[in-house]
Amino acid sequence: MQAFKTKIESKYDLDDPRRTLEHKEIILSKPFLKGIYEEWYAQLLHETSDCPDGIKIEIGSGGGFLKDIEPKVITSDILELPVVDQVFSAEEMPFSDNEVSAIMMVNVFHHIPEVRKFLREAQRVLKSGGKIVMIEPANSMWSRFIYKNLHHEMFDEQRDWTFPTSGPLSGSNQALPYIVFERDREIFEREFNDLKVEYIKLHTGLRYLFSGGVSRMQMIPSFAGGFIKSVENLFPTAIGMFQTIVVKKN
Repeated sequence: MQAFKTKIESKYDLDDPRRTLEHKEIILSKPFLKGIYEEWYAQLLHETSDCPDGIKIEIGSGGGFLKDIEPKVITSDILELPVVDQVFSAEEMPFSDNEVSAIMMVNVFHHIPEVRKFLREAQRVLKSGGKIVMIEPANSMWSRFIYKNLHHEMFDEQRDWTFPTSGPLSGSNQALPYIVFERDREIFEREFNDLKVEYIKLHTGLRYLFSGGVSRMQMIPSFAGGFIKSVENLFPTAIGMFQTIVVKKN
């Protein structure tokens, strides 16, 4: 576990745009981690392939590289970054009613301070049949242990739909997707009756941890990824650290 304890130090604050650009360099420089993102992006694009024609956007693109895989996607972030197409908040999107075909996000939902505002905006801008597809931290037995003990972000499944805000990246509750779409499903369906959770699938229980993410050194050789993935697939509900959530507009 020594590699996990070895942090990748940065001179930039977590909410500094330069830190996000640094994350992009780290992702692209670590083949194991880059492969995980490629798999996640493939999921996003697969799940949105049957959406109606229209604008497809990625919210909170940050240091990702979805645009390199699908150039037609409009990338965005709340931070002023030279690597995104547009700068705006998820809570106030610059699109007309029923204009957007799909909204894609990777590890963004749990950073949105006012998720009700985001969901109202998503409900407004999405076309009928459009989707929100997100990859977010999961609430499994294994992930709860990791997030509560070995991660800097809060994971509190007992909270309401809000969390203390300190900055666009430093403020978060990793349990928020579980709270909104599972624990409080009835509240979600009542408040956003045009939106329906199609499915939630847990995955990636070990590989991201072993990759070190963007803050720590990689713990295992890259060629071991296939074996680790086969182990993950045996117990996704118990050890999944991430989940794919698909929400569709009726």
